[in-house]
Amino acid sequence: MNATPTPRRRGRFHLRVALLVALGIFAQESVWNFHDAQTPVTLSQYTTSAALIGLIMGLDNIIGIFVQPLIGFMSDRTRSKWGRRTPYIVVGVPIAAALFALIPLAPSFPILIVVIVLFSLTANCFKPITESLIADQQLPEHRSKGNAVAKAASSLTIIIAALLSLFVVDESVELAYLIPAGLMIVCAAILVLALRESRSAGYRAIVAEDHVDGGEKLRLGGILKDLLTDRDRSRLMMVLAVVVVWGTWAGLRAMLTLYGVEQLGLTRGQAGGFTLPAGVAFIVVVIPAAILSDRVGRRLVMRISLVVFAAGTLVAFAFNGSYEATLAGVIIAACGYSGFAVNAVVVLWNLAPSQRMLGTYTGIFAVAQAIGSSAGPAVLGSLVDATGWAYLMLFVAGTAVIGLLLTFGVRRENSASQLAEESYLVEAEEADAGSEAGAGADEDVRTRG
Repeated sequence: MNATPTPRRRGRFHLRVALLVALGIFAQESVWNFHDAQTPVTLSQYTTSAALIGLIMGLDNIIGIFVQPLIGFMSDRTRSKWGRRTPYIVVGVPIAAALFALIPLAPSFPILIVVIVLFSLTANCFKPITESLIADQQLPEHRSKGNAVAKAASSLTIIIAALLSLFVVDESVELAYLIPAGLMIVCAAILVLALRESRSAGYRAIVAEDHVDGGEKLRLGGILKDLLTDRDRSRLMMVLAVVVVWGTWAGLRAMLTLYGVEQLGLTRGQAGGFTLPAGVAFIVVVIPAAILSDRVGRRLVMRISLVVFAAGTLVAFAFNGSYEATLAGVIIAACGYSGFAVNAVVVLWNLAPSQRMLGTYTGIFAVAQAIGSSAGPAVLGSLVDATGWAYLMLFVAGTAVIGLLLTFGVRRENSASQLAEESYLVEAEEADAGSEAGAGADEDVRTRG
């Protein structure tokens, strides 16, 4: 008789940890959104060149392409009494906050550029660190939910940036920069003090695994070579899908206001309003999409979501003279995009050969995002130049379908080695639960006594 297979032990979803990490991401994204909204105006006080302003504002993406994978890799190799991610947050956040607050105080154009570059460099150093905590502190089966909470928090930062612009900037631009900087420091402090990464089950599991295999050092070149040469192209196809889909969404967002003005005859303000219902739709759908993904599979949800994305833009194309149809199409597309966005980095995390590489894979994901976000608007803009605004939504649908086809090259959702590593984390969680239960029993005995 064959032995009955041992059922895989399932861990629990850590809502408290997910909320703490989301708080940190909310704070850093509040700074980035306000930076994107107001720093161009600060730059315009020194130059009238829109191209130069755009170049300076795009430096953070260029810096991120080089910095984020490197810092993610360095944090993967870090072991300290604070943990492996926390040291970078503790050092980076105060420096980035101080530099951000100095932007409106710069006395000259060269100094302003230096401050902006230093802020972008420092903020890019801890951006992948905070996001990696999502994967560090959740089992693979629960990472979509953890990422969804973070995505929802990140989406809310658009509202924070808008409120600061509406109610604070005209009164004091210096105070408007200082508020998100201070918010980032406070939220990061709460995250670090409440999480206590070095005591977490996730960090202890990594240390335990180091002891088992002798603490073999990771090499960035080896990780990248393995990604590019692996016969199973799942990870590479996922990276390419991120480039295409992120580029498609970035291009749609960049072209949407102009599309409303040129194709639909709307005013600039009316056309700019398309992003609000789309943002609300994203927030409403993202958490249910994550829960569904954890139950039925992330690849299936991503594929269905990209079909929905393409269908929404095809509705807008079919009725490309109608404001109402365009609005409905954009909302449908945003719902579809949310299902892909919440799962893309999670699939990359879960395909990483080891949980000790999660920071590096967060950086790789960031590079794919940056490339897509830079290339997408340019590609779609070129196609519109060649044909006309009436075809924008058709091109968006076409590139979404290309992203869909790439997901069929993702043949699996989890690496076998990482699933094996789960036992360390589950055991650490069970030990924590046992300690808490024991402490509760001791307290009960003392109370009775």
